[in-house]
Amino acid sequence: MTKLHGTSQRVPQAGDLTQTGLVILDFDGVVANSEVISLSTLRAAMGEFGLHLEPDQVRHRYLGVAIDKIEQDLEAQGSFRTSVGFRKAWHDALFERFRNELTPVPGLAGLLDRIDDRGIPYCIASSGTLDRIGVALDSMRLGGRFKHVFSAQQVEHGKPAPDLFLHAADAFNILPGQCLVIEDSPHGIRAAKSAGMRAIGFLGGEHLTGIRDAHRKLLIEADADEVFESLDEIMIG
Repeated sequence: MTKLHGTSQRVPQAGDLTQTGLVILDFDGVVANSEVISLSTLRAAMGEFGLHLEPDQVRHRYLGVAIDKIEQDLEAQGSFRTSVGFRKAWHDALFERFRNELTPVPGLAGLLDRIDDRGIPYCIASSGTLDRIGVALDSMRLGGRFKHVFSAQQVEHGKPAPDLFLHAADAFNILPGQCLVIEDSPHGIRAAKSAGMRAIGFLGGEHLTGIRDAHRKLLIEADADEVFESLDEIMIG
């Protein structure tokens, strides 16, 4: 694919979209308030397959991590069952709760409206499977707002590798340096920075209630350009 080339420009700040060619949104914890549901059902399913972890351990290890890596961990831990059937067991429980409980992150509609007003394309790039994202979007009646969805299923290496974000940029023929990523996980921030993109750390998801100060430090340590607690704070004006 032919890449774009241009003259030198000022480097925009993370929240300044005047020079942004593409906004890439993580899904869980940025678009959907899904992480509380996801992490609790994940913990229960992993327990059924022989790997027993505390809630903080599940969040620390698997926030923003693709399911392939989770299955590898189950195998490596030598659980009393193999990981065969784990994905279906987890997703059956997860999807049922999505359909009954899932809501968008507050401020999402306004953020998307502001991006649309500037004529900037945007997409989802998630460690979740396409099926999982599709069920979640349908549950929230948001399928019509997201025409472009990318999953770690489509690349060789998931986050914190840069592959997924580079794949999204390539699909739009946008240079990585013109992309702005909004992420709630240190893995996602590292992936964005490894891809040469600007990265906003986001703290507004329900799963971070009570631990936002500690998680802010993790996002900053991962090299987030800026950190926000509300989607309403991003690109105001």
